[in-house]
Amino acid sequence: MTTQRTLLLPTSVPVVVVGAGYAGLSAALELADAGTACLVVESADRVGGRAFTEQRDTVIDHGGQWVGPTQHHLLALAERFGCPTFHTHETGWHLERWSDGTLARYTGAAPDEAAGIAEYWQVARRLDELAATIDVEDPTSSPHLEEWDSVTVRSWFDRTVISPDARRRLDLAVQGVWSTEARDISVFHLLFYIASAGSFEQLMETDGCAQERRFHRGAQSPALAVAEQLGDAVRTRVTVLAVEQDDNGVEVHTDAGTVRAQRVIVATPPPATARIRFGPPLPVDRARWIQRSTMGDVAKVHVVYEAPFWRAEGLSGVATLYGEGSVGVVFDNSPDDASIGVLVAFIYGDRLRSWSALDREARRQHVLETLTRLYGDRAGAPRDYVEKNWPEDAYARGGYAANPAPGAWAEHGARGWRRPVGRIHWAGSETASRWYGYIDGAISSGKRAAREVLDEEVPS
Repeated sequence: MTTQRTLLLPTSVPVVVVGAGYAGLSAALELADAGTACLVVESADRVGGRAFTEQRDTVIDHGGQWVGPTQHHLLALAERFGCPTFHTHETGWHLERWSDGTLARYTGAAPDEAAGIAEYWQVARRLDELAATIDVEDPTSSPHLEEWDSVTVRSWFDRTVISPDARRRLDLAVQGVWSTEARDISVFHLLFYIASAGSFEQLMETDGCAQERRFHRGAQSPALAVAEQLGDAVRTRVTVLAVEQDDNGVEVHTDAGTVRAQRVIVATPPPATARIRFGPPLPVDRARWIQRSTMGDVAKVHVVYEAPFWRAEGLSGVATLYGEGSVGVVFDNSPDDASIGVLVAFIYGDRLRSWSALDREARRQHVLETLTRLYGDRAGAPRDYVEKNWPEDAYARGGYAANPAPGAWAEHGARGWRRPVGRIHWAGSETASRWYGYIDGAISSGKRAAREVLDEEVPS
């Protein structure tokens, strides 16, 4: 979406929405559908937030890209605006490179006889059992809140998982879904996240799960369609500096002027929210929650070829890699018609910190050497190579989502997670009960925040 900064901001509007990611756009759409006018302001020069599609030789999704069958809000939005999807390619042999360098071929979710795999699945079932005890609408009501939020996932794995190989598999699972290391999140947050998705398998797998489908025109396409419908109500390249509220309303101060409103929906990631000055200051629990919510560390690297040559060799393009290399997971990200070949490599956590310290050519060589070991010499000669290192993004400062630090749920979750502060309401994937951390969760959070506003009978 091109910037609309050249248009003057209105001096007043019933509702201001801060942030034009999926949360902010869905909030604005919900308000518009109910006949309530709003203004959406976004610091970046585009809409979509952590969903960012670029048209190069083919469609490249730098951010969120998948949709699963239980992600009803995203599917409904895509259907409303005519954004078709297609099945993620996973036909053929998957590859697993183990920590000793051995390479195995397999089909299904994992190699049947691989090291540590039996206990890995036992732990997955146990996590599902524990997650089922958490009420995702009221997570801090869990009787085990303090116990589980006081223990890191790393400590829990070390204490309860016997096989070092199973722990190695679980570590990569945590990196792949939470884009962080197991030492950085609590058992409670891990369990809440699993509960919000429905199961451990929903987070990890493709068919029938979170990675089942992709968008023909990229995952940003529904967001672009919503912004197009909202028209001049969406203004990019407008940065909110302060939000001040009193008994009569709210003033939203931006670098393009001040707007008076009755209500504000803040739909930005925690790092962006932290840069806004609030008057009066936010309650301690809300402020601490923002401060202690840390974005994940992940980079997506797309490598483009003339064709998906690995398919002719019976390979799916899916790979998991354990050990010292930079890349953790690889997927086939080619378009549905296979007119061009694309592999996408994910780099997480500690691996990202080491890899991102290298210069660009060294980073490129690390990735291409990994792909060459997996798919042969042709993988070392791409026609295009593009990186998106999300911690370096000026607005998100990480991805996929923010993870509350151990102890944050127990200490500040009840009052700090998403409870409105006066006339200020909170949206964003990190405030979702279902599909926390995903586009679907962002959409549902925007709808919830809009309903909170509408329940206050804001004038249209």
